Amino acid sequence: MTTTLCLDIGSGTQDVLLHYPDREIENCPKFVIPSPALQIGRRMEPLRMAKKPVWLHGSNMGGGVTRFVNAHLKAGLKVAASESAAYTMADDLTRVTGMGIELTDTCPDGYVPVRFTDFDEAWWRRFLDAAELPWPDRIAACAQDHGFHPGKSNRLGRFKLWQTLLHDGEGRPEALVYQTPPTMLTRLKDLQRDIGGGPVADTGAAAVLGALYVDEIERLSFTRGITLVNIGNSHLIAFLLFNGRIHGVYEQHTGCVNGEKLWADLAAFRCGCLSFEQVFDEKGHGCLCLDLPAAAEGFTPTFVIGPRRGMLNGYDVEFPSPGGDMMLAGCFGLLKGLAMQE
Repeated sequence: MTTTLCLDIGSGTQDVLLHYPDREIENCPKFVIPSPALQIGRRMEPLRMAKKPVWLHGSNMGGGVTRFVNAHLKAGLKVAASESAAYTMADDLTRVTGMGIELTDTCPDGYVPVRFTDFDEAWWRRFLDAAELPWPDRIAACAQDHGFHPGKSNRLGRFKLWQTLLHDGEGRPEALVYQTPPTMLTRLKDLQRDIGGGPVADTGAAAVLGALYVDEIERLSFTRGITLVNIGNSHLIAFLLFNGRIHGVYEQHTGCVNGEKLWADLAAFRCGCLSFEQVFDEKGHGCLCLDLPAAAEGFTPTFVIGPRRGMLNGYDVEFPSPGGDMMLAGCFGLLKGLAMQE
């Protein structure tokens, strides 16, 4: 029986499930702990207070730590970075040097090295040892990845992933979990390397898959179309799902909408009336729908998860808790996607 350590890595928390397939899900260890970005921020703060220059090295871990780097620079302190770590701040390295960061693959004299990584194996071994838990057979992880698009719009580049999913991937939900991530997803590629080669996914996609972990929701999706929505702290994403296929994707920045606006967008999305241009012009990533089948009956049942799900309180939606714990929806989504691939 394969034990799996599932990690949903966000900007504020990382939500963790150690899954034993021979145990009830309620008896599997679960943790909600500070994100790697916050952990690194806590290491950098005393260095800033001590006025120490830092050298950033390691992996591309997304932009969650950039605020701590900016705080160091704002304090008038020197920052250097290896090329791999520098991609955390921007795809275009001229923007990184424009911030005042020196690019070097060796630590300058007098600088304190700070390692960037979404997964620190030594830290996790200490954590599991302290909890008297064994090392897992495999590790699966999800993190948000805009993709590598130097000189181009990250929003346009990221949306190409959904276009590929709907057209080339035939809209299969299980294709959202990557055994080999697309080349453009440089953060996920670094994360996969750091976890030892296990499966990876985007956080939004994994959370939506988590809703399908609820048997009643999955069964309903084979009799009529449903709308799955994940409202994250910074991004929200919605899928139209029917008969085992995704028929539409809508992605927006959470801060760009309120409940009324989001509900109006979802109504237009469900009937195929929401255009890519409208969402993009409103600072979102976009919207894409295939020909929507009449048998889906309008995709009206709507299931909402995510830390900002309260935005749709009072609307005709349901708030499921996959596996009994909404915060771990991404972890359950990883498990669901892997099970669907078997």
